[in-house]
Amino acid sequence: MLAATPVEGVQGRVTPGFDPVAHAFAEVLADGGEAGAAFAATHDGELVVDLWGGWADRRKHRRWEADTVAGIFSGSKGLVAVCMLMLLDRGLLELDAPVARYWPEFAAEGKHGVLVRHVVSHTAGLPGVLTPVDATEVLDDRDMAARLALQPPTFPPGERLCYHALTFGWLCGELVRRVDGRSIGRFFAEEVAGPLQLDAWIGLPAEHEPRVATLQFAEDWGAAATPYTDPERANDPLAIAIYRNPPRLEPGATPWRARAWHAAEIPATNAIVSARSLARLYGCLARGGELDGVRLMSGERVAQARACLAHGTDPFLGRPVAYGVGFEIEGPQRPFGRPRDGFGHRGAGGSVHGAWPGLRVGFSFVTNLLRDGVLPDPRGRALLDALYDAVTANAPKGTLA
Repeated sequence: MLAATPVEGVQGRVTPGFDPVAHAFAEVLADGGEAGAAFAATHDGELVVDLWGGWADRRKHRRWEADTVAGIFSGSKGLVAVCMLMLLDRGLLELDAPVARYWPEFAAEGKHGVLVRHVVSHTAGLPGVLTPVDATEVLDDRDMAARLALQPPTFPPGERLCYHALTFGWLCGELVRRVDGRSIGRFFAEEVAGPLQLDAWIGLPAEHEPRVATLQFAEDWGAAATPYTDPERANDPLAIAIYRNPPRLEPGATPWRARAWHAAEIPATNAIVSARSLARLYGCLARGGELDGVRLMSGERVAQARACLAHGTDPFLGRPVAYGVGFEIEGPQRPFGRPRDGFGHRGAGGSVHGAWPGLRVGFSFVTNLLRDGVLPDPRGRALLDALYDAVTANAPKGTLA
């Protein structure tokens, strides 16, 4: 049973025994200064941590409230992954089928050999858009998919792992449209968010815009050598195609603050969520795909979600990565905490969202203060360490995997 947190400056509730998580969250807020954040977790489908605090905007006009939502950048890919897995579970997609089976125009420029498994594991050979686009053009998901259908591959499918920062969403989104008839944002709203009662969107309705926290760069944003800001990559055509086409995370580039960006479907990067809702979604996956009588997919499909399809050192991220069906899976850096079976997806700036199936835990850390220094982000790491300790200390004896 949730009880009000006793920690000064922290709003929300925790289950008895989870107070250390609230203390860890207080430190995150103190470290963030003028920013805000939320952290939530479920254990066996029950909400055990629901915390928020700080400011929803830098001018301190709005507090971060219980119903505040925020953009999560590539954390969006986890929502996309759920949609793809549901279609696989229904037999409408097959991992080893050519993309062109469902999307005939995609076969142009020698892409007959690109399989669905390549698309969901960042090995399709289309990591960036090769023709220049601006922040207005990327709002049209159908046009972006059409561009990719006509684009030659950068490398043969399955040959190289290279993060498809934006193109992952348009490729998956068009596959959803071709086999289901709905856009991926509508599919997610009707098949996932609605049944599970989530505050989570790929394409935010206008009535929810006042709830959105304003994302802001940390003062030292750009000091770390990321693909978005690394001067050594400034003239690399492929790096530009992936990370700077259009400019979006260089200092001063903030298209993601605009209402038009929130309203569009840019599936790889523009989901807007509450931490509470994403913890619930991942909590559903941690329980084998079912929660409160809603079954998203079979337990076998959830297991497939975290089975490794591709792994290696990404040429631009410069670190080892591993992917299942759309999800990041646990690797040497342990981005999803201590359990070895953790999976989910992180977002640029520091958000982290995922599941620990062995412990039947789902979690989500959402923040509006974007940092690009040490990875994994120490804020999320501290919260996940505290959560793991609380879960393992409070679970009934004999129930831990």
